[in-house]
Amino acid sequence: MDLSQLAFRTGGLERAAHLRTEWETLWPKARILPMWRGRPLVAGTTGKGGTLRLCLVASDHPIAALQTAEPLFLGQDATSPLFAADISGWSPEDTARDGGPGDPGEAQPAPAIGDLPDDARFPDMRGILMGLTAYEGELAATARGIIEWHRSHGFCASCGAKSNVSQAGWRRDCPACGKMHFPRTDPVVIMLITHGNSILMGRSPGWPDRMYSLLAGFMEPGETIESAVAREVAEEVGLQIGPVRIFASQPWPFPASLMIGCAAEALSRDMHVDPVEIEDALWITREDLADVFADTHPVIRRPRSGAIAQVLMKNWLAGTLP
Repeated sequence: MDLSQLAFRTGGLERAAHLRTEWETLWPKARILPMWRGRPLVAGTTGKGGTLRLCLVASDHPIAALQTAEPLFLGQDATSPLFAADISGWSPEDTARDGGPGDPGEAQPAPAIGDLPDDARFPDMRGILMGLTAYEGELAATARGIIEWHRSHGFCASCGAKSNVSQAGWRRDCPACGKMHFPRTDPVVIMLITHGNSILMGRSPGWPDRMYSLLAGFMEPGETIESAVAREVAEEVGLQIGPVRIFASQPWPFPASLMIGCAAEALSRDMHVDPVEIEDALWITREDLADVFADTHPVIRRPRSGAIAQVLMKNWLAGTLP
């Protein structure tokens, strides 16, 4: 199975968890990834032959001084410690360009301070999935995931008091009741459901025009991966399935999911779509899926490169699923 096009796959980041209590001593010699409203600072071009890269700056760079929270220690490489700096408090002159975390709009140019490349900018991460190396993708996904966790979990879930950042961003401590809180990841099953020469694709309400993907859903407490796949398929389209196979996983920091890629054969094609769960579902033949990837299908647009759904479908189309 070819996973080379899977974004956010393991890139070999050395997280060096044992150094998280020493971040203040590491900061002066660190390199920093500025993050603005969930977007990493990048430079270069995307596409074939592109030179897209993360912009890592020295800890004394003026852009790092724009952060309003304690820096996040990401790990280290062969040359220096690596941190992320959340500068979401910075407001550009053209604030109409950005709608907040996750907004896929136009890339925001970096602030004109310090020595930065002319094309330094903050793009939405969904648009640069395949432009970064596996290592830089892991770095950016880690930074976004932890920053989003701090943004949405600032108060103790036990007593409601405001919690404090600890362990270089990898823990929040409650000063009132002593409870320690750690970053969360929400497991999501995403499944390639087949029946003969066809796969099942669906769309959620509010998705962009012509956007379809594989069925997916959050796992529930006490569930196995296999049980979650069977339950979600039954809830969304009323189908029963055979044995579940598990292929790959993908961190998906929008905001904090782990996508678990699976496949199973449906026992029939007789669907009963639940309109509360999904808007529409279709059986797509192998020939139709080839048109989808060529972006010539009349109903379904080409899937997003780098996402695990696209990787599963492409391997099924090529006959390379185990």
